[in-house]
Amino acid sequence: MKALVFDEVGGEISLQELKNPVCPPGGAVIGVRATGVCRSDWHAWRGHDPVALPHVPGHEFAGVVVSSDAERFAVGDRVTAPFVNGCGECDYCRSGNAQICPSQTQPGFTHHGSFAERVVVRAADTNLVRLPEEIDFVAAAALGCRFATAFRALRGMHPRETVAVYGCGGVGLSVVMIAVALGARVLVVDPSPAARAAAAGLGAVPKAEIAGEADVAIDAYGSAATAMASVRSLRRGGRHVQVGLMLGDDARAPLPWDLVVAHELTVAGSHGMAAADYPAMLDLVVSGRLNPRRLVGSTVPLADAGRALMAMDDPIARSAGIVVAVNEYAG
Repeated sequence: MKALVFDEVGGEISLQELKNPVCPPGGAVIGVRATGVCRSDWHAWRGHDPVALPHVPGHEFAGVVVSSDAERFAVGDRVTAPFVNGCGECDYCRSGNAQICPSQTQPGFTHHGSFAERVVVRAADTNLVRLPEEIDFVAAAALGCRFATAFRALRGMHPRETVAVYGCGGVGLSVVMIAVALGARVLVVDPSPAARAAAAGLGAVPKAEIAGEADVAIDAYGSAATAMASVRSLRRGGRHVQVGLMLGDDARAPLPWDLVVAHELTVAGSHGMAAADYPAMLDLVVSGRLNPRRLVGSTVPLADAGRALMAMDDPIARSAGIVVAVNEYAG
């Protein structure tokens, strides 16, 4: 199969011929039709989130089952999967919380990902999601980690609450779309004019800074500065949700714990969403209340996904919206 591979941190991402993956026990092999280009992939390429080299990135994908050892999925099924794949056996998976499984695997991180013609999903009965016919492969790839993580990050949000979003890349714009659809007032902060314009187009209000206005604040970028600003934007009793990855020195970033205690703030994380929770989200997509296609800023051929990934080096000049690579080699 054709796959995009990098052999060293920050090195060239080149199109190579690799052996087709073997279907693992209980797993499935997916013929990739579309795959998102995500900042998490950029973190792995830049070495912030170490992976074994040589490596094939990509973890937001949709396609067709080409080989299966699962009970509930057969060859030809249209599917997607969360970026976190649970083991299917532990208490977390059995309780519907596969996204925090201690034995989780992640295509594009723990093993080769979806910047390829084929990708492996382990414990397929736990991790695969059957796609409704109304949702095409590009829209399904846009759900990927960013949309599903955003959906889970807003759990417990009430209509008419104010939501502050720091960072309007793919996950930030997903938060904006979902929060607006659920009846929230949404404020956004981002250094990119294109990102701010995209957020405004979805119903958000761009602001230079936010102080004490938000019921829910989400750091969708992932840095010490954005996490701090997110917490400081909260009203008393508010909720901060960390969605953007905090890597390197930022993994130990301080927060204003005096405010957390005095204002009884809640600090939480959102690490994706288990396949078991996808139906509620998919129902909103099928109904038209959510339209992930609107978040797709551009589509590129699979062969160009590496260039799109490397372009994330500049967060201000980046393209607005999600970039989705379409497998031009699919039959």
